Amino acid sequence: MPTRTSTLLDARAMARTIRRMADEIVELNEGTDDLVIVGIQRRGVPLAQRLVAAIGEREKGHVHQGALDITLYRDDLQTVGPRPVVGSTDLPVDIDGKVVVVVDDVLYTGRTVRAALDELADFGRPRRIALAVLIDRGGRELPIHADVVGKTVTVESGQRVDVMVEELDGKDAVILARKGEEE
Repeated sequence: MPTRTSTLLDARAMARTIRRMADEIVELNEGTDDLVIVGIQRRGVPLAQRLVAAIGEREKGHVHQGALDITLYRDDLQTVGPRPVVGSTDLPVDIDGKVVVVVDDVLYTGRTVRAALDELADFGRPRRIALAVLIDRGGRELPIHADVVGKTVTVESGQRVDVMVEELDGKDAVILARKGEEE
């Protein structure tokens, strides 16, 4: 049976997009001073690592990087099951007074970002929080927007966006697929 998938970004396009996003983050922050890049577990973490590497390469400076697991901050935790898998949260520096850029793979309803903001509030009070996403697919349920977007796509009902990263999936790609179909 033929699948109805299409590739939105292949590995090379994804790498170019991440480099551009890194430049936009530096411009948004007017440099790298007090900058902390924090990925949302799972796929936001390797994307954050790549952004930090790209910024470090171009700016010749060090940018702190962290990870958030928002599982326990979800507003639908009761639907996840009796024993949700909780990953690690790691913030390597005090975020008080810093500019924190939260990184995620896909921005859809805004609920994951809301959970990330709630968790960050438990760790301190940043001077500013910005959001960087590889894909903005629309469909917001909350008034949340990304400050840095890799690609904006229109997703019809019955479609989903799958982001694959080498570190977790064995390849880099962004795929638009029909719900219920495997890549």
